[in-house]
Amino acid sequence: MALAGVRVLELAGLAPAPFCGMILADFGAKVIRVDKTNTTYSTDTMARGKRSIALNLKSPEGVGVLKTLCKQSDVLIEPFRHGVMEGLGLGPEVILKENPQLVYARLTGFGQSGKYAKSAGHDINYISISGLLSRLGKNNENPAFPLNLLADFAGGSYICALGIVMSLFERTRSGKGQVIDSSMVEGAAYLGSFVWKSQSLGLWSRPRGENLLDGGAPFYTTYLTADGKYMAVGALEPQFYKELLKGLDLESSDLPNQMSFSDWPEMKKQFAEKFLEKTQEQWCQIFDGTDACVTPVLSFDNVTMHEHNRQRGSFLWDDEGEVSPRPAPLLSRTPAAPSSSRDPFIGEHTYEVLTEYGFNVKEISALQSSGVITCNNPKSQL
Repeated sequence: MALAGVRVLELAGLAPAPFCGMILADFGAKVIRVDKTNTTYSTDTMARGKRSIALNLKSPEGVGVLKTLCKQSDVLIEPFRHGVMEGLGLGPEVILKENPQLVYARLTGFGQSGKYAKSAGHDINYISISGLLSRLGKNNENPAFPLNLLADFAGGSYICALGIVMSLFERTRSGKGQVIDSSMVEGAAYLGSFVWKSQSLGLWSRPRGENLLDGGAPFYTTYLTADGKYMAVGALEPQFYKELLKGLDLESSDLPNQMSFSDWPEMKKQFAEKFLEKTQEQWCQIFDGTDACVTPVLSFDNVTMHEHNRQRGSFLWDDEGEVSPRPAPLLSRTPAAPSSSRDPFIGEHTYEVLTEYGFNVKEISALQSSGVITCNNPKSQL
């Protein structure tokens, strides 16, 4: 796989860092999640392909163990607020001195500097500070947030993974690692570059929810069907809009001009009435194979059964029958080959990993006896 041979240490945290680690693992990196010793259950649902060691970083010995692991690793992912790693004696100025080739990735909500650097926050806070939240939702309603996807995973996990891969590539020329300051606020804002840079085009000149691409247009929104399901419509271009009207059995001569903003609310009502005349399946039969840009809104229950997704193998099942999306993008020569095994138990691989990194049996036993590490037997957890 593309990242085969890359050694990654991921300090256990909430969702963004685990997903970043899973992306790297899916594409071949050897990812070790560093868990706490006083925890028996992990909330990491994105541990696919990872191994787990349990290490007490509040002890000097535990800090020493992590330093040793860092000396032989390519990437460290840490998810803590600014100053936490420095307080543990594990800041980049210390770790990079011992391993100048290490890529030290700091994935946080607000970044390593600024007023909020040490403040708590979640996805909704990060996209609010990014400016994006002000653009999402309907007019005269509170801004609407798209789950916790924009900052946590798109602006956080994926942007950080991109930074890691870029740093590894640059290292092939310089031989040096570097620190990645991955702020979810800035990652989300960067994802919104099109919104920022298209303001002069007039795409966003109307109130929130009344513009071309935010649900204001009757030809770029969702509609309820007769069976309580939904269809997504994205017929922006005139030729696609023509196909939409044909499928809805509407005549353009009976409707206002497509781009007549003032008529959009009334046109939306007409389209809504039309979509209520048939079920989602019936609309699929009408629009499939056309360029009307009309597709069904699939649920988690039926997304794997859709013909297009089945043909591409877009979703995978693990050994326990759990379904999840196939890693993206699809590489032609070195595609991702995600593990289908169960997620690791906390500390399941402590002994195995420490042995790989040069610790002998006596040293491991002493660390375990002093509570610096935990070596869990997976059979006892089944």
